[in-house]
Amino acid sequence: MIITTQAQEKLQDLVQTHFPVKNAPKNTAVFKELSYAVAMSDFVLDVFQKQPQFLADCLEKVPELPDGNQYFSRLNHELNQTNNQERCYQILRQFRNREMALLSICQSLNLGTVEQIFILLSQLAESLIIGARNWLYQQACDEMGTPTDAQGNPQLLYILGMGKLGGFELNFSSDIDLIFTYPASGETVGGRKAIDNQQFFVRLGQRLVNALDQFTADGFVYRTDMRLRPFGDSGALALSFSAMESYYQEQGRDWERYAMIKGRILGYDPQDPNIIALRQLLRPFVYRRYIDFSVIQSLREMKGKIEREVRRRGLVDNIKLGAGGIREIEFIVQVFQLIRGGREISLQQHSLLNLLPELERLKLLPTQQRQDLTQAYLFLRRVENVLQAINDKQTQLLPTVSEDRQRLVSACAKFTQFNSTQQAQTIYYPIYDWNSFYTVLQQHQQKVRCVFDELIGDSKENKPQSNENGWQDLLEMSDAEIEKLLTEQQIPESHFDEILDHLHKFRHELQHRVIGTRGQETLNQLLPQLFSQIFAHSAYLTLLPRMLNIVEQILSRTTYLELLLENPQVLTQLLTLCSQSNMIAEQVARHPILLDELLDQKSLQNPPHFEQYPTELQQYLLRLPPDDEEQIIYALRQFKQATLLRIAAADILGVLPIMKVSDHLTYLAEAIITAVVNLAWQQVTARFGRPAHLSDNEKGFIVVGYGKLGGIELGYKSDLDLVFLYDGIQGQTEGGKKSVDNFQFYLRLAQKIVSIFSMNTSAGVLYEVDLRLRPSGDAGLLCNSFAAFKKYQQNDAWTWEHQSLVRTRAVYGEPKLRQQFEQIRTDILATPRDLQKLKTDVLEMRAKMYQHLANHNPAKFSIKTDQGGITDIEFIAQYLVLANAPNNAALAYWSDNVRIFERMAEFQVISLETAEQLKHCYTSLRNRIHHLNLLGEKTVVDGSEFSEVRLFIQQIWKELFKQ
Repeated sequence: MIITTQAQEKLQDLVQTHFPVKNAPKNTAVFKELSYAVAMSDFVLDVFQKQPQFLADCLEKVPELPDGNQYFSRLNHELNQTNNQERCYQILRQFRNREMALLSICQSLNLGTVEQIFILLSQLAESLIIGARNWLYQQACDEMGTPTDAQGNPQLLYILGMGKLGGFELNFSSDIDLIFTYPASGETVGGRKAIDNQQFFVRLGQRLVNALDQFTADGFVYRTDMRLRPFGDSGALALSFSAMESYYQEQGRDWERYAMIKGRILGYDPQDPNIIALRQLLRPFVYRRYIDFSVIQSLREMKGKIEREVRRRGLVDNIKLGAGGIREIEFIVQVFQLIRGGREISLQQHSLLNLLPELERLKLLPTQQRQDLTQAYLFLRRVENVLQAINDKQTQLLPTVSEDRQRLVSACAKFTQFNSTQQAQTIYYPIYDWNSFYTVLQQHQQKVRCVFDELIGDSKENKPQSNENGWQDLLEMSDAEIEKLLTEQQIPESHFDEILDHLHKFRHELQHRVIGTRGQETLNQLLPQLFSQIFAHSAYLTLLPRMLNIVEQILSRTTYLELLLENPQVLTQLLTLCSQSNMIAEQVARHPILLDELLDQKSLQNPPHFEQYPTELQQYLLRLPPDDEEQIIYALRQFKQATLLRIAAADILGVLPIMKVSDHLTYLAEAIITAVVNLAWQQVTARFGRPAHLSDNEKGFIVVGYGKLGGIELGYKSDLDLVFLYDGIQGQTEGGKKSVDNFQFYLRLAQKIVSIFSMNTSAGVLYEVDLRLRPSGDAGLLCNSFAAFKKYQQNDAWTWEHQSLVRTRAVYGEPKLRQQFEQIRTDILATPRDLQKLKTDVLEMRAKMYQHLANHNPAKFSIKTDQGGITDIEFIAQYLVLANAPNNAALAYWSDNVRIFERMAEFQVISLETAEQLKHCYTSLRNRIHHLNLLGEKTVVDGSEFSEVRLFIQQIWKELFKQ
């Protein structure tokens, strides 16, 4: 290239000026490499002129990529040698220029990847900012005293690096966006007079901005922008943590969420509790617990403003702000972070290149799109860095000067980047001149724009039609106009009054709710689609009130209106489910976050195997900050509701038969029990330590499930009947803040488990827990030793308690303790007993239940409590076990009714035909109860239903009990 020849001449002149002939460099290979670097950057030549020693070092050997982790210590070594502000400014600027020039040389010679270069640029900036802060902080403390909180603890200025600095993606000539904050209010000590902490930190912040931004004979360190701070230019330069929290909770706007997603605390020290506190403070503002579709429209609006500004300023060929540019790639990635970051902890990071593979892993981006965005980003960043390294100027405009165009052509024809296995490799592009460069650039930009339009774009073909059927004018429509629309949808006139009544109530609700401009616009587009689909459905009279209730609940939460508008398949699926399940409609209205689950159609049609729930829940909880106990408890409820919705959907869609539905509901409960016990264990051991006799993987504790949980027969609305047992070994706890005896420890553990289950959050109660089946019922201890439990069952338990024991199994605990419980259970159930007394006790208990719980209207049949219903079948199974297990302990093995009947047939206690008929009766009744639960109806049906089932059960009952 011509520019390389010119650069060699300039470099030769510079060497002759600064070095005597006898000391001139002899290594022509090094000289040639440096000449190329000078050809690519006038800035490098300028630094060589001002810092001859740096030139001499470079002439000794080709520079190597520096270690960014050493920037801070090297800079501090220089700063610690001066107390003079002018000299401090000089050190900062010369250090910055020297290291920037070195990185420009490495970039030009392809000694580092694109990613390595902008990470090093970011590490350099962070070191300079923190180095300057530390030097100025000490000077300020000497002058004004040390800022302290109310307890006298010294306070430090914390700095949030925003934008590309926060993401470790800094350019060669980036501005830096900073926010200053400090932990707490207070005043300085040790100065001539005490001053308020805010005054101290505002002054320190002003000095830091000057140290970085002021232009001297040595240039500047960084152009510094503070406008992203709370209240912008009109806000204080530094705010306390509490003031920051109040601002973002009460006044934070969408664009500030977008900005804060890149916010990173500079000078990170994992041992500093203030840094941990600041991160926890900011996280809820940026990452919402629910999937937040409202950001799509916000980003569209932001992108629209940028495009208008590009047009207004005539910014042609802007690789950052133009179509398919760097900003669009950032928008694509950050829209997923904002939408899903609250649920996916892997998305709560700053680096774009690290986030793209996560989006692919989460199936939010297909592989091809991820590859296209990665390659485009690296190419565009290469172009941007080469442009800015030419003269240390912030620009994203393609050059018009021939010399600079040659530089771009040369730099982009080949450069180094990481491949999929993180190995550096040289990438070659078919770039020979400016036209071929421009062709490659446009190819990348077109791929980016395609992805952007698909995800965020506002193209007409993706926008729902807002005028369909005229329903968007509901507030202004007369009854006659509504009736006309109903007639057009072929709704019978006899239904008009009922429909108008629902619509009047909905309209009244709309008139008294403030939903904002964006919410109103979204609702206007959604209503035509909603009413069109409702009145096209055969069950429109059922659907209408259910759907209007859901819409009423999400009116003020525009993000959910937008979710339904942006995803028509979600609205269609919701209508299908709500038409067949009032339970789902009520749950979605109460917890709109469940709408998120309808986004994945495949998961509704293909539920995971129920044995995967523990792993699913563990993965779900791993996405959350491990130190946020409140969010973990909230997430357990979310997981239960979301999974319950998927099970119900699979049930309605015919994917799961009744037995499998109960399996799913039961193993879901077991997975949650495990998570709750582990969380309670973590909290209780943090305070009291753990029983000294336990090894690392032991808890010495089990949870026993009774009733439907024990029988693997949970329904949609089932409570959990639980009993807590521990190993009974005496001793004390160790390793906690306070030591207690083992019994007190396990009692506290049981109390904590019940507390977590019963805590009422915005996501509801986890499960209703019933502990009345423990020894001595409500008067008994909350947690019993194995020995006490066995003694009670042997000596004090009633027959009905042995009946209950039939339907038990350990649902949590170590294998050896589970086996110990199973042995106790088998021993009790197989204990010889008086058969006549057993019959009498069972009959008396059934009569008592019938008297207090059954339906006494002969025209109705209570599926669960009436004669010939579920309770009778359960009593038959329990009686068969208690009557026959003393002769054959194998008959006491199973806890669920279906397999109890199978086992009875296997050992010829009852005939195979009777067992099959009992199973059929039981599953038929349970299936009906399941679907009534889904519909939100009582489990009482017309007296004519299940007549054959009831007759058969009553016949078996008479045969067993000789009535």
